[in-house]
Amino acid sequence: MASNFSHLIHRVTASCLPHPLASAANFTDDASGEEDIDVYNEEEEEEEEEYSVRTTREMEMVMLMGEVFATVSSMKAAYVSLQQAHYPWDADNTRLSDVAVVAELRKLGVLREKFRRSVERVGGGNRRVTAPMMKEVVAPYEVALEKLKMEVKNKEAEVDNLREKLKTATTVNGGGGRKSRSRSHQSKRRVSCSSQFQGPCVSPAAMAVPELFEICMNSVKDELKSFASLLLSLMKAAHWDITATVKSITASSAGTNAPVRDSIVGRNHAKYSLESYVNRKIFQGFDHETFYMEGSLSSLLNPNQFRSECFTQYSDMKSMDPMELLAILPTCQFGKFCSKKYLSIVHPKMEESLFGDLEQRRQVLAGNHPRSRFYGELLKVAKAVWLLHLVAFSLDPLPSIFEGSRGADFHPEYMESAVRFPGAGHVVGFPVSPGFKLGNGYIVKARVYLVPKTEL
Repeated sequence: MASNFSHLIHRVTASCLPHPLASAANFTDDASGEEDIDVYNEEEEEEEEEYSVRTTREMEMVMLMGEVFATVSSMKAAYVSLQQAHYPWDADNTRLSDVAVVAELRKLGVLREKFRRSVERVGGGNRRVTAPMMKEVVAPYEVALEKLKMEVKNKEAEVDNLREKLKTATTVNGGGGRKSRSRSHQSKRRVSCSSQFQGPCVSPAAMAVPELFEICMNSVKDELKSFASLLLSLMKAAHWDITATVKSITASSAGTNAPVRDSIVGRNHAKYSLESYVNRKIFQGFDHETFYMEGSLSSLLNPNQFRSECFTQYSDMKSMDPMELLAILPTCQFGKFCSKKYLSIVHPKMEESLFGDLEQRRQVLAGNHPRSRFYGELLKVAKAVWLLHLVAFSLDPLPSIFEGSRGADFHPEYMESAVRFPGAGHVVGFPVSPGFKLGNGYIVKARVYLVPKTEL
């Protein structure tokens, strides 16, 4: 019993003696906990500092991206302005827009370098990815800019070449003493008139003179003669019945389906019937400001501005090659005019007979312009008529169009014979090309084909 009690005391004592040591251990543990708290606080401060730095960088990147988007928008606007300056051609606006595009591209280059340095501060891991991405964004604009610069240089070279040709033509015409005095005087007057409109700073009041309108009309006649000769040769090559074709054209120009005598058109005069046919088609809608392609009323709402814009377009377009112009702007107003007139002049059966297929028609209907000789010749006629139309709508008042109707008496003050004047007793067989009466009383004579009165 005593031994059991002493053993119990020993066990209790043994279990109680370690308590102070345990308390010391607990104190040590508490101290270690305080150290852990300090370390935690330091790590938290470092994380807060790192978060603050990261937030600042993120804000910088957001601001940088905002600048990039703003610069790209400005560059887009400058590029659109550059495109608009090409048609109608405006050399001053082209240069200004070119400078604006280059300036925006330089801004993008600066922002690219800024972004690269920012990436290098963080770490170069993403630099290999982000730099090419930025380059890919800028590259198309750089290519487009270089292309536009090349086009501008080509146009400037073309303008210089045309100026040299005009200078040479002026010199040659000035020395043409072999012609009659009146013919020489008229030629000099027309050349000087043409030279008058080379400068860009011409007021609307001084620009539209009768001589300029007559020069444009003569250009229409020349181009139309060439096209009619080509069309006639194609018809002969396709074994057309030229006599029947002439009869059909003459009857349609008279506005009747009644039979027409074969003798109304003399031998080797079929080309005048073709000229009459093409003129009637291509001048249709001439009295409207857009040839009725659009329902515009600009000439009525703001006539002074519209007249000025028409002459500006004339000045810009007169030295351009129509095929090259439509290669750049196939769906411009002039392009739509050419497409409309081709479809009107060249019937599907006519095209298939002349060329063996309808490929040109398919291209035109698709909004394209075939690069064939036939279509190119038609474009020359269309351009001449388009320029005449622009000059007409730069005049105040607008010239009135007229033609010699079938059976009408010949009036030399309003008409001219397409062939050598046959003498008295002849009347108009059919109109060849229209005439115009200008507001100041000036008359651009209509061309007519005269026949004996007994033949009608």
